[in-house]
Parts: sequence; structure tokens; C-alpha cells
Amino acid sequence: MTTLLILGATGLVGRSVLSQALADRSVRRVVAPTRKPLPPHARLHNPQPDFERLPGDADWWKVDAVICALGTTIAKAGSREAFYRVDHDLPLRAAELALAHGARAYALNSALGADPLSKVFYSRTKGELERDLQKLGYPSLTLVRPGLIGGEREESRPAEQIGVTLSQWLRPLLPLRYRVVPAENIAHHLLLAALAARHGVHAVPSEAMV
Repeated sequence: MTTLLILGATGLVGRSVLSQALADRSVRRVVAPTRKPLPPHARLHNPQPDFERLPGDADWWKVDAVICALGTTIAKAGSREAFYRVDHDLPLRAAELALAHGARAYALNSALGADPLSKVFYSRTKGELERDLQKLGYPSLTLVRPGLIGGEREESRPAEQIGVTLSQWLRPLLPLRYRVVPAENIAHHLLLAALAARHGVHAVPSEAMV
């Protein structure tokens, strides 16, 4: 049985990962650090740490695998620097701490077009995180790269919602990789990768999740 750490458990994809993980009897325990408390569950540990100063010695870092579904927007974060802290620095720091405490697998919800050399800030940030995670040397690292994500968000993302709506209208004409990917499909692949913990670095393209 596996102990999982889920980062971003209150977001669109993270909520689905948490739900699927708690429904999976092969998952012994789920650790989901959040800013606000989650509904209690017998197999859920829900610490509320200071995310600006993650506690390096906390016992809850002792997990078998990590699933990262953290993500924000520049508009919500308030600046590019704040966005980078959430979408790059925090996932990387958590990866370091979990690895130091024995984690063997890390599954990241990245993005279509992630590239550390991209001229697009969002894609470059995701690409730099993928690059830096690979440098840590996780025995198993899976990079899940969806395009537009479908589902009901608790927060408003008007530009993204417009893109999703247009993509749904044009769905029959779009190549698979540009179609909207349901959040639960992404969550399924993240959980599958974390539990399987296949050795090496693996990528799951958007078209594989439609």
C-alpha cells in the first residue's frame, strides 16, 4: 500500500486527485497540505503549513510518492515573481523535502508546450520546473502535460474559460492534443503514475488523456 502526498488538493485537478486517491484501497494514507482545512477523512492527514516557509523536518514528508497539481495564474498571484514561486519554487522545494524523507516517485501536472527555452513565460516556467525536477534524481518522475483543462473551478479564470468554450465548439476539427482534457482524466493519469512508480522519466501528452 502507498502513502501519497498531494500538493494543490483544493484546485480543479487536485480535488479530483484527492477524491480518486481516497477511493483507491491501495492508497494507505494521503497527506494533503492546504491553506484551508479539507473535509475530514479517516485516511487523510491535512496539515496547514506556512507555504512560504515549509517545515523541513515535518513527519508528513515521509511518503512513498508525490502528486503535484499546484498552479495559479499571474492575475491571481499578482505578479510574475509571485506566479513563479507558486508554479516553480514551491513544487520544487516540496519535491526536495519529500525525496530527502524517502519518496521514490513524483508525478507533476505540467502543461502542453512546457519548455525551459520558450519565449512564453507560462510555458518557460513549466519547462524550467520539469528540468529542475529531473535534476533531483527521483527514481520515478512522470510529467503530465495537458492542454486546456475542463471542469468546474472554484475560482474565476475568464480567459481560460473562453478558450475551453471555443475548443468545445471546434472539437471535431481540432487535433487530439488541442482538445479540452477533463480534470478527472488528468487526475487519473497522475494517480496511476504515482502508484505505478515506473523507473525513469516519463511524459504523458495531452492527446493521451482526451
